Amino acid sequence: MATTQTDESATTQRFELTPIRLPVAATFAALIVGLAAGVALAEVSLPPWLTQSIALIGTLWLRALQMTIIPLVASLLVLGLAQMVDAARAGAAARRFVALVLGVSVAGGLFTALALPLALEAFPIPASASGFLTQDPRDAGQVPGILEFLKSLVAPNVIAAASETAMLPLTIFFALLALAITRLPSSQGDVLLTFFHALANAMLQIIGWVLWVAPLGVAALALGVGIRSGGGAFAALAHYIALVSSMGGFVLLLAYVMAWGLGRIAVGDFARAVLPSQAVAVSTQSSLASLPAMLDSASRLRLRPSTAEFVLPLAVAVFRATSVAMNLAVALYVAALAGVEVPPTLIAIGIFVAVIISVGSVSLPGSISFVVSIGPIALAMGVPIEPLALLVAVEMLPDIMRTLGNVTMNLAVASVVDRGGAEVPASHPHEI
Repeated sequence: MATTQTDESATTQRFELTPIRLPVAATFAALIVGLAAGVALAEVSLPPWLTQSIALIGTLWLRALQMTIIPLVASLLVLGLAQMVDAARAGAAARRFVALVLGVSVAGGLFTALALPLALEAFPIPASASGFLTQDPRDAGQVPGILEFLKSLVAPNVIAAASETAMLPLTIFFALLALAITRLPSSQGDVLLTFFHALANAMLQIIGWVLWVAPLGVAALALGVGIRSGGGAFAALAHYIALVSSMGGFVLLLAYVMAWGLGRIAVGDFARAVLPSQAVAVSTQSSLASLPAMLDSASRLRLRPSTAEFVLPLAVAVFRATSVAMNLAVALYVAALAGVEVPPTLIAIGIFVAVIISVGSVSLPGSISFVVSIGPIALAMGVPIEPLALLVAVEMLPDIMRTLGNVTMNLAVASVVDRGGAEVPASHPHEI
């Protein structure tokens, strides 16, 4: 339940989302077994009722994932943006932190938008990857004209927009709603935030149940992919993991550049200080679990304790440095896989949605944040989301790069805020 804590500098609200443990290893194993079984059965004539039954299992699991996206995204957007606004009100150091968060997020999105198409030209998607599509790419929707696009920014009926999974107008609406809630009297704002907190927890319970049967759903979908793609499906997955992870590598390198250029820390000193935190990040794949090590690295960097104790917990709560770059990369990869040409206008919209969603996907397990974060981006750009149901099974591998980049960037941002010399508030918003 949400509680309110008051002191001399700020009134903050703590939201605890329902913890969920997911069968990550079992889901990954189901993917491998399903693909291998599909490859083995590719030349076998299976009874139609059997293939249709297996396909039905995968389809039902995919739809169960999709049905939670909009209510969960709406709830997390409101909670995350409300916390971000609360953080920005905490003082100059907090505003500097928020500016850095937005700057890094946009930079990651722009890099992916420019670099991923070039990477796909240099290293094309294997032809066997087409088996990951469950629909004909020619069935993809038409890209709207500029006037239709501008008209679609505002939905006259939010319920209708939700039924049509029109993510862009929904994202704009709930972002505005979050900002409006922060302007209400605390008694009214707390009621609405508590409602969205409860809704988010309820959706997390449902999606937790859905993901607990992920091995069954993934195995059913993977079997069909193996039959259609053969052994090339494994090469296609390796290609996807390498390209998406490389987009996160940009954010990792950017952290060193920021620590040197804006934090005025020698690259060698920064690298040595953050190494213990990076080791914890790789082994746990959790920014939250890496927080104690990050605080130790901050002391090695000789950052003010007040800065580290303010910035790093806040960064763990609301900042996913690699999210925009890597989530947009997944959406654009699926677009290329489906033969959907995404014009610059829709790529810009994808970056905007990715930035907003990254604030809302706070403190969630990787498998959940993968579906919640990338689904809206793909829907906003007119990209099919069906392949996400299989790609989530290998997210444990790109997630290593995500956590490594996030932890390193958190320390770089802390160094920049510290060198800015702004007074750090005595208290700060708790993590969601």
